[in-house]
Amino acid sequence: MLTNQKLFVHLNGGIRLPVTVQGASRRVISLSSSDMQATSQQEDENTPHSKQLSSVAGIVALGKFDALHIGHRELAIQASKAGTPFLLSFTGMAEVLGWEPRAPVVAKCDRKRVLSSWSSCCGEVVPTELEVEFSKVRNLTPRQFVEKLSKELGVRGVVAGKNYRFGYRASGDASELSRLCEEYGIEAYIINPVMDKKQSILATGFNDAKERGQVSSTRVRYALSEGDMGYVSELLGRNHRLILMLNDSQSFSIKTTSRILDSYPKSCLLNLPPKEGVYENCRIISKEKVVPCRVVVDTTNIHLELVEIDPICIQESRYLNIEFGV
Repeated sequence: MLTNQKLFVHLNGGIRLPVTVQGASRRVISLSSSDMQATSQQEDENTPHSKQLSSVAGIVALGKFDALHIGHRELAIQASKAGTPFLLSFTGMAEVLGWEPRAPVVAKCDRKRVLSSWSSCCGEVVPTELEVEFSKVRNLTPRQFVEKLSKELGVRGVVAGKNYRFGYRASGDASELSRLCEEYGIEAYIINPVMDKKQSILATGFNDAKERGQVSSTRVRYALSEGDMGYVSELLGRNHRLILMLNDSQSFSIKTTSRILDSYPKSCLLNLPPKEGVYENCRIISKEKVVPCRVVVDTTNIHLELVEIDPICIQESRYLNIEFGV
């Protein structure tokens, strides 16, 4: 099995297109019209190992997949019904389009855990992520985009929501995607979006030009900004998990009978926290134990307080996993 690797797709014309595969393996794939060669490129610069691959040969769900919410899960479920499920999204959009940088809803190091939890809904298969660098494909027309899926990646089918837009300046819609896929011999499965049960959010000042009442990453971010963790859990289909990466002087361990644990600066955060406030029913998640706690979020720090004063011992860790209950 190949691990800790990077994937690149070489398109016709000499474009080297970086792609990251999140999951059990990472690969370097060189694709051309005549042959396809996969090369393992170790991050520690070890000697590459090569083998032949036919193609991705799976069913690709199309979207942004920031929050990995229940709408994204439904895309993966439908993809798994037709074949091996992949999630195809684009990285670097904020930098290219000049958006303000923002923390992800799901920490990058936590995405594999979330996707693994979907396997029971996806025929016991964990969906694999394919991340394509946006700057390399932003100028592709809808036709060119579908052509690349067909000829370069060998995609057998795509799944997208009926509101999906693609191609240069989002000029293509789901109807055009279906038409082009049929032309290139790719199955296209266009599904209705998963609708948010909490439509009253529209009366609270929530503003999104793409708003159609569907579950979206924007809604997840809004719910977090309101500190409504019950609503966040509904949208995600799971409790929100906050990940902190600690430096050497901050390594996390619990060997105490005191309620007060410690405080950590927000600079340690790897993903988006809820708004400032006090959060009950939280849990510190470790390999050894799940510890109930109370979380206080202020302008600069995350504070942890134990709920029970029982002797606790958790092995030292560089990552602190905090799950918010409802």
